[in-house]
Amino acid sequence: MKPRLYSCLLIAVATLLNLLATLGHAQQMPRADVIDVPAIGEGLCVSNVFQANMVLQRDKPIHVWGWANPGEQVTVAFAGGEAAAEAGKDRRWKVTLPAVSANDKPQSMTISGGGQTIVLDNILVGDVWVLGGQSNMEFELAKVENGNLEIISANLPEIRILTVPYGQGPELQPGFARLHQWSDWSSRHFRKGDWDQCTPEIARELSAIGFVFARRVHMASNVPIGVIDASRGGTTVETWTPLADLRAMESATTKAKVASFDDAVAAWDPQADLEKRIEQHAAWIERQTKEGKSIPADKRQPPSDLQPGPIANHNFPGHCYAGMIAPLAGLSVKGAIFHQGYNNAFDGSAGGEMYGDIFPVMIRAWRNAFGDPEMPFGILSLCTDGYPQTRDDYCEKMFDAGIDIRAAQYQTFLDLYSAGDKNIGFASTYDLRRRWYHPQLKLPAGERIARWALATQYGFERQVEWKPPMLLGMEKQDGALFLNLDTEVGDPEEGVIEGFAIAGADRKFHPADVAYAEKGRDDRGRVQYDRKRLVLTSSMVSEPIHFRYAWGRNPLANLQAIGNKDIPFGTQRSDDWPMEEVPLGVLGDEVTLPISRGDRSKIIQALREQDKQRRVKEAEAVLKESGGR
Repeated sequence: MKPRLYSCLLIAVATLLNLLATLGHAQQMPRADVIDVPAIGEGLCVSNVFQANMVLQRDKPIHVWGWANPGEQVTVAFAGGEAAAEAGKDRRWKVTLPAVSANDKPQSMTISGGGQTIVLDNILVGDVWVLGGQSNMEFELAKVENGNLEIISANLPEIRILTVPYGQGPELQPGFARLHQWSDWSSRHFRKGDWDQCTPEIARELSAIGFVFARRVHMASNVPIGVIDASRGGTTVETWTPLADLRAMESATTKAKVASFDDAVAAWDPQADLEKRIEQHAAWIERQTKEGKSIPADKRQPPSDLQPGPIANHNFPGHCYAGMIAPLAGLSVKGAIFHQGYNNAFDGSAGGEMYGDIFPVMIRAWRNAFGDPEMPFGILSLCTDGYPQTRDDYCEKMFDAGIDIRAAQYQTFLDLYSAGDKNIGFASTYDLRRRWYHPQLKLPAGERIARWALATQYGFERQVEWKPPMLLGMEKQDGALFLNLDTEVGDPEEGVIEGFAIAGADRKFHPADVAYAEKGRDDRGRVQYDRKRLVLTSSMVSEPIHFRYAWGRNPLANLQAIGNKDIPFGTQRSDDWPMEEVPLGVLGDEVTLPISRGDRSKIIQALREQDKQRRVKEAEAVLKESGGR
């Protein structure tokens, strides 16, 4: 396909996709009192991110933009400040008003031009936080454990809420519509694109994590809080990253991912697809008729529409950034929190490697979009999925790419934090365990990331701790691994520390026995232990060289900072072995990715055998200790 034709097709498809998103499904809307508003209106209009009931960011310049007739002079006034700009040939205008302090008294913004005036009432000034990620960030307050308690308590008029409608690229979108948007997951419409005061009715549909975060920050800071939910279920890290940034990366896995989408778009033949669907429809009609089955009226005619193909995939690299972050770009905000990763867990170790490459690029891109290279950015690690890991199936449950994603998230935080980034945050969620991949323990997750924000952004660092215990170093000594940490750690129930696995050169991991290192004796001769120094051993691993921690999708792991702080040790490892090569040699000397189902079965069988051998050895040890009785 010629480049120019390809570009035209992309623009046409983008227009179609966003039109479809705006129109939604032709079904009864749930709220008759709300009128859908397009992303860009006729004549003088302001971006839909600016509305009555919103919160503007305090202590930063206030950027306001919109559209008007070309050459038209537009004036914006707010809080005693005023600025003017002339609309360009593309109708766009933008002004910058001076920064103002937090104010919980409602104020009005006036936009004037071409004989028209727009007045936005009930605006507060405080802090604006962006919520990003996929369905576990989207997951509504009404669906979570104890959500109804929060809902009936959600009369919080100084918290304001905006949920951005789903949008996508390939072109960067200048705005978003205000509409009722259909959800296939919930089989209903959701009102999106409107700023609202927080009431029980509004809060029930807000991100549970976002609500708890906003409530905690508002109650502690005593300033108005705005939350902008720009998350979308079933999304990947690459769709939230600008396509131009992805194309500029040298990462082999990222290049391969982008190339695979480009190839699919180039190979797409909409006419051939239509002909195939017509043939399938005819075959279905024939089969139904032959079997004497009825044919619904809406399925009697063959398809006649040309499908956009792969370019319509919302996970096409850069799409969600283009459709949901780009419309907000330029807005002054306080920071962002991000909870995602599930859909990147389907590509094996290559997916984890790519995640580690892309995630810091995505964070930088979001900071640039909101005009603040030091913008606070809080990471919530990938949540649990599946049945809990136990000592019996420990090794088998270590084979899951989702763990690689979780480790990459922690490593991204660690790299940025260690490089001096004072505004990067992190909270683990793996201990908020439920079997479903939408664990409904969302309120504690929101509380955790709120602790980071309050400690680092609101001056509560002495009262609130958030930073996970960090590894300072590892030593190999006498058949054991010694881990040095920066704070005292333990099991909050004061039991056995679980969650570490160790392996030797054969890459056969086994759960480790964990003890505190001895640091001497007191004046009565009693042994004193160093709770910052852990000793890892296993009867199955005589010469350990590496460790992994919380290495399960729903891991057997309980290490936290001591002192009722509820701060887990992050998912991490000291090795860089791909999951398809652990244990060593199962698939031979050279492993080609992605592996087949058969090869996957071979690895799982080998891991099951490891678990079996360990259980047998442990049972023999018990029998020996009991004298064979």
